[in-house]
Amino acid sequence: MEFESKILSKNISELLYNSEKTLGTAESCTGGRIAEAIISVPGASNYFKGGIVSYTNEVKENILKVSHEVLEEQTAVCEEVAREMVLGAIDALKVDFAISATGVAGPTGGTAEIPVGTIWIGYGSKDDVRTLKLTEDYGRDINLAIATNSALKSMYSFLKEYEEDLKKEG
Repeated sequence: MEFESKILSKNISELLYNSEKTLGTAESCTGGRIAEAIISVPGASNYFKGGIVSYTNEVKENILKVSHEVLEEQTAVCEEVAREMVLGAIDALKVDFAISATGVAGPTGGTAEIPVGTIWIGYGSKDDVRTLKLTEDYGRDINLAIATNSALKSMYSFLKEYEEDLKKEG
């Protein structure tokens, strides 16, 4: 695992460890890498409940309750699916916060409309879901590393906004 992922995971841990708030993941293209980074920090069981690897649309629909219509009309690689995956993870895992990733890591699978390297990251809470789109193709391994770090960095920034609330509730 990359050093940056470990640092970001440690930063997330420092915000959540004593807060009584929980985190989960819903991953497609990253296949559990985000969850792996989170649990690399000792004590993660204090706030990380688990992750769902939803590599197929069937799992996205049945477990995460992603809209069949959205998957059909926009494909799994779109902002709305990333958003629905966050909400689905929050509901399925009974957590306060969630991170999602859905995209085309490569080396194949891209189209003219959705080229390889297109990855949507979702993160947030049930009341505030945000997204980030990655568009560069650096090859599969680097694409996945960038997606993992981007997801962790985005979640950390999100949690920093709520840092005072996390301290009060913890």
